[in-house]
Amino acid sequence: MYELDGKVAIVTGAGGKAGIGRGIATRLAAEGATIAVCDLNDSGTPDWGGLSAVVDEINAGGGKAIGLTGSVSDSDDVASIVEGAISEFGRVDILVNNAGAPAGPDRVNVVDLPEEVWDQVLGVNLKGTFLMSQAISRHMIQRGGGGKIINMSSVSGKVGNAKFAAYCSSKFGVIGFTQSLAKEMAEYKVNVNAICPSLVETERVFGMASALKPDSDTSTEEWRDEMVAQTNANNPMGRIAQAKDVADVAAFLASSQADYLTGLAINVAGGSHMG
Repeated sequence: MYELDGKVAIVTGAGGKAGIGRGIATRLAAEGATIAVCDLNDSGTPDWGGLSAVVDEINAGGGKAIGLTGSVSDSDDVASIVEGAISEFGRVDILVNNAGAPAGPDRVNVVDLPEEVWDQVLGVNLKGTFLMSQAISRHMIQRGGGGKIINMSSVSGKVGNAKFAAYCSSKFGVIGFTQSLAKEMAEYKVNVNAICPSLVETERVFGMASALKPDSDTSTEEWRDEMVAQTNANNPMGRIAQAKDVADVAAFLASSQADYLTGLAINVAGGSHMG
């Protein structure tokens, strides 16, 4: 549909079984792109092989992928990730900045928010987006221009919420950064856009539930299920977002059909957020 044959994409934060990163990586691969999937490490879970499993999934499906590890908040790791992808595939055409800080420890009131947790959230979500985008932008300019940068923001990057101060600050920042970079890179024919999902049914919901559950008598599993049920009930489309919903938008933004779109922050929210 989107004719990404011959394109090379980096997708960060792609090692989770139910994560947005895996959804985007496999969708771009299905559209013909060659994929470098990245995550902090290659550790999995008892029922999931982590980054290696995503690589195997893409390769088994007829695509081509490699796995690269490192922290997007560390400039040396970022250089290694970018150099690894270019060394293997010769170029990078698409960057998806999807890596996110762990959800949970930051979901407290500002007066109770530890400085190191604030630093981690801003470091991964915002600084990581900056470092990866800077490195890829330099590469795209050097090779003659053209490309797509897709940044993961959130509907919480448009409306602040109690107990989300660090997260909201990082995601508001991603939108501002996206707009600035879009104007800077337009002359090089590089499109820069942000995706703003509402709550997506991924592993991160469990971490949020652990922090947000009302009392110690409520299990994290129970509150996770309650959060999903409340989202299903309150969303105009009647359901929580899935990784596929975000991946569908990312595939479009990565394609030539989005060549005249830049600087946008597109909600993927089923109508729950329209601003």
